[in-house]
Amino acid sequence: MIYLLEDDDNIRELVIYTLNSQGLEAEGFSKPADFWAAMEKKLPALVLLDIMLPEEDGIHILKRLRGAPPTQRLPVILLTAKGSEYDTVLGLDNGADDYIPKPFRMMELLSRVRALLRRTKEPAERTVEYRLGSLYVSPTRHVVQVGGEEVALTLKEFELLCLLLAEQGTVLTRAQLLDRIWGYEFDGESRTVDVHIRTLRQKLGDAGKYIETIRGLGYKIGGEKK
Repeated sequence: MIYLLEDDDNIRELVIYTLNSQGLEAEGFSKPADFWAAMEKKLPALVLLDIMLPEEDGIHILKRLRGAPPTQRLPVILLTAKGSEYDTVLGLDNGADDYIPKPFRMMELLSRVRALLRRTKEPAERTVEYRLGSLYVSPTRHVVQVGGEEVALTLKEFELLCLLLAEQGTVLTRAQLLDRIWGYEFDGESRTVDVHIRTLRQKLGDAGKYIETIRGLGYKIGGEKK
């Protein structure tokens, strides 16, 4: 089940129709009160969340979702007419897994929804732990610590960090990161990766220095360039 909270009737109806026609069960809400009432009855597999809403804005709703144990890791994609870097970072900092600026194409929305659902359903492939200086990461337990203190990351930030650690010493391009983490081919500039790297570094504090920017190529963690 996918929940869509969007006050624009035309957008909401079109998105729900598209998702349902593609075999994805979806339900739409125009007001936060109706959304929260539905959440009390049944938790969805993913939430599509508009930012500009009556009663309660999307960022506040996102904070409430991330602050409650049952929904801390619930996949959330922001749908917003706001396109500034500030609003993008604000959404990601508060726990959004992805964002899609309006106007968007239905096939792109479907691709991102399916990619996020696919990745959240995938079981851990193996038991492995990563240690690099003050940084400790356990993919199977979904734990990130810096200097023994736990760090809270969004799903995409966590997957990005694990991928960089799994490929230590290898420079991964933005295109490779988009394909392997988001699972779709990004149409336009790859600022999505840069924004996630920036917020990831900020959250990791001193350990953020382990993520190196390779000018003109991409990013890597530790080791020598392959």
